[in-house]
Order: sequence, then C-alpha cells, then structure tokens
Amino acid sequence: MDFKNQNVLITGGASGVGKIMGRISLEKGAKSLIIWDINQDNINKVASEFASLGKVYGYRVDVSNNDSILEAYAATKADCGDVDILIQCAGVVTSNATFDKNTVVDITKTMTINAIAPMLVANAILPDMIARNHGSVCNIASAAGMLSLPNMSVYAASKWSVVGWSDSVRIELQKAKSKVHFVTIAPYFINTGMFEGVHSWLFPILDPEKTSARIVKAIEKDRRFRGLPFSFHFIRLCQGLLPARVIDFVFGEVAGIYHAMDNFTGRK
Repeated sequence: MDFKNQNVLITGGASGVGKIMGRISLEKGAKSLIIWDINQDNINKVASEFASLGKVYGYRVDVSNNDSILEAYAATKADCGDVDILIQCAGVVTSNATFDKNTVVDITKTMTINAIAPMLVANAILPDMIARNHGSVCNIASAAGMLSLPNMSVYAASKWSVVGWSDSVRIELQKAKSKVHFVTIAPYFINTGMFEGVHSWLFPILDPEKTSARIVKAIEKDRRFRGLPFSFHFIRLCQGLLPARVIDFVFGEVAGIYHAMDNFTGRK
C-alpha cells in the first residue's frame, strides 16, 4: 500500500522504531501521522519534532484498556478521518528471569500489552477498513515468535500469539477477497534500548533506521510475512526438518541465541 495521502496510525509511535516509521511515513507523503502512545511527554516531543514534515496528531492511549482504545479511536476519526494504515508497535519486555521467577504482574502485563492489545486495537479499527475495502494492518511480532528463547518465555509466548493471530486474520481476509491487508513482521533484537544488554555475536542486533525502512517497504509491497533479518525465514524450515536437540545446539549454543538475554538490563 502506498503511504502517500494515507492516514497512518502507529501504536507505540512516540519512541523506537514506531517513531522512526512515523517520520518515514510523513516523508513518503502521508496525509497525517497519528501517534498512540502511553507517554504524553514523548508524544509532545515527537509532534513538535515532526511538525515541519506534515500533520501530526497525538493521543495518550493505554492499548491494554479497551475503553481507552475506543475513546482514542473515536477522537481519531473525528480529528483525522479514516485510518488507512495501522502499524502496531507498542510492546514491553519485563525481565530476563526464568519462567518460575515471573510474577503474576509480569505475566499479565506482558501478555496484555504484547498479545491482547493488538487484537483489541484491530478489533476497533478493522471493521471500518473492511467496510471501505481499503486498508493495511502491520503487526510487529518478533523472531521470538518463531524461535523459543530461554529467559524470555512469557515474551516469546506473547509474540507466538501475535504471529498466529495476525496470520490467521490475513487468511480470513484473503478468503473474503478483501483488499484489506495484514502484514506480520518478526524482527530479531532491535537496538532501540528496549533490549539493552542483549548480546548476539552471530546474528547482529538490528539497526533501528534500516529495520524501520524495511518494515515500511514490506507494508508498501503487502508482504504477508517478513522475518528480519531474512535468514530467520530458514528457522521454520530447520524446525520442520531437524530434531529439537539439533535446533537447540545449532541456534542455542553454536549461534549463541539462547544466551542472548544473559546480561539483559532493558530500557531504564
């Protein structure tokens, strides 16, 4: 889908790759950039920073709360009109603790924000897209939604959920011959601060600017699924062909992915 003259809504759009994709959207001629974020100070800063690039609207939204979503969507439609492109970036990782040390709060927060919130947001916006037979929804999952990683079991669970849900809706739209597109993105660790302390020697930590550009390109080309880096597409092939113990050895020990979270500190 072409970004030109489209209303682009980005959840978690006041920081990280969400912010970068917002800038790219405006540079590509978006009619307006709509930021949904929990941090009002960051919303204000981004709106001011991008003001010279085009129209920017910011709303403080708790995407884990359906009432907050519905209220923000009503305000968005009143102020901006229909949402043409929805990019779901809002996410959280709480710790690098093993599952037995996760609290109920950790589990609930991670699953609600990462897995349930994208469904709630889409549940509010998708029906209008379907009615107009126009729109694109991009869900940012994670490579952890393809390859299970230790010390982030709840995060992995939330991202496996996003991958499965997003691809299922894509198929539903395809069967209905709808012109609304669902794009699922599964990136490796991105150097935005969210995964501060992560170490990865074989697969490099992704550059936020380049990653954002690749995600935008995937939306423009209506890609069904995109793993980043591209080599992560081979994970599914390997999982289908190789025994679990071989996968554990190759990806976990040889590639070192199972130790990536050992020194995780996260965004302060």
